[in-house]
Amino acid sequence: MKTISDLKVKIFADGADKAGMLDMYAKAYIKGFTTNPTLMRKAGIPDYRAFAKDILQEITDRPISFEVFSDEFHEMERQAMEIAGWGSQVYVKVPITNTRREPSYQLIRKLSHAGVKLNVTALMTLDQVRDVVKELDPETRCCFSVFAGRIADTGRDPVPIMAAAVEILKSAPKSELIWASPRELLNVFQADSIGCHIITVTNDILRKLYFVGYDLNEFSLDTVKMFYDDAKQAGFKL
Repeated sequence: MKTISDLKVKIFADGADKAGMLDMYAKAYIKGFTTNPTLMRKAGIPDYRAFAKDILQEITDRPISFEVFSDEFHEMERQAMEIAGWGSQVYVKVPITNTRREPSYQLIRKLSHAGVKLNVTALMTLDQVRDVVKELDPETRCCFSVFAGRIADTGRDPVPIMAAAVEILKSAPKSELIWASPRELLNVFQADSIGCHIITVTNDILRKLYFVGYDLNEFSLDTVKMFYDDAKQAGFKL
């Protein structure tokens, strides 16, 4: 089977913990970073702007996405323009709709044609992918974050959807598809097999890279040992 060094899909670290991000930054196979307001809240970030600028002092040479957080398009635009000014490696995450189901296509068009590198997020359908492509300036870079993990949570197989999205984006050569919200390490290899450009991976999944190609007989024995040791430490008796 493939090793990590054999993969063509780019692995982006997904998180908002500074120490964890810098740990990932030290690894050559991490090609970029993504964040979002939910991850920042979980990490206890009190000041959005201060956190972003601090991280950008440390991570200077790989793409990193920061998300707008207004529900009003005029304010999203203002935030997007500020965020875009934080650095040449910055991508601005814009949700596909606001909370009132109003699509963001007009905003996406305006920002893309202003030269703002975008990461359109919370995509779930191929129609959304097609509609975003129509709005882009072909000379401006854009990432499409399709939430394959959440698609899988509904009982749907995300692989055919993601493969079809890869085909759609062939008409937008400055765009890249992100396999977002992966649920397991296998998703990295699935993304690679269909030609997906990027996969965002959290630290808990990245820690499983140790097991890539691990002998299954040894893994079986490790599991038996784990059960035995835990029962022994618990002092179970029958």
